[in-house]
Order: sequence, then structure tokens, then C-alpha cells
Amino acid sequence: MLYAIISQDIPNSLERRLAVRPAHLQRLETLRDAGRLVLAGPHPNIDSENPGPAGFSGSLVVAEFPSLVEAQAWANADPYFTTGVYEKVIVKPFKKVLP
Repeated sequence: MLYAIISQDIPNSLERRLAVRPAHLQRLETLRDAGRLVLAGPHPNIDSENPGPAGFSGSLVVAEFPSLVEAQAWANADPYFTTGVYEKVIVKPFKKVLP
């Protein structure tokens, strides 16, 4: 089943985000390579694809996992969560309708 992983950053997370980004991306690439990643990306703090020093307010990942428990475990092990970039992570079942 698909799950949406909706994460919220701590205030002023950009420096910490950048330091941990390679490890975060590596985990996403593993999901992608296994054909389980639907989409992933950050939420810019401003109305721009490249927010610069304004940084990001969180992230969204939609991916396939065998269960909600396994999706939550994957989210809890993310380097952005374990190093304190994220202050909150919500994992919910997701039903893709379109496209």
C-alpha cells in the first residue's frame, strides 16, 4: 500500500538539513531503485522552487510499504528525523486516484 509521510521542520532548519541531505537522499534513492517511491520533495518556506536562505518548512514522501508500521519505522529512521531537522512526522495510508 502507499503511504504519505508528511514532515515538519524545526524553525531555521536549513543548515542542519544541508548537512544531512546526502544520507536522506540515499534512503530515498533506495526506495526509488526498488520501484517503491512515487514522489518526494521539500516544502519551500516561500513561493519559490529555490528558496535560498528562506529554507524549507518540511517534506512530503509518498512511497509503497508493506504496512503502516513499516512506513512509520522507515520515517522514524530518516536522518532528517534522527538528527532533529524534523520536529514532527505524520504517516498516513494514501490512495492514489490520479494520474
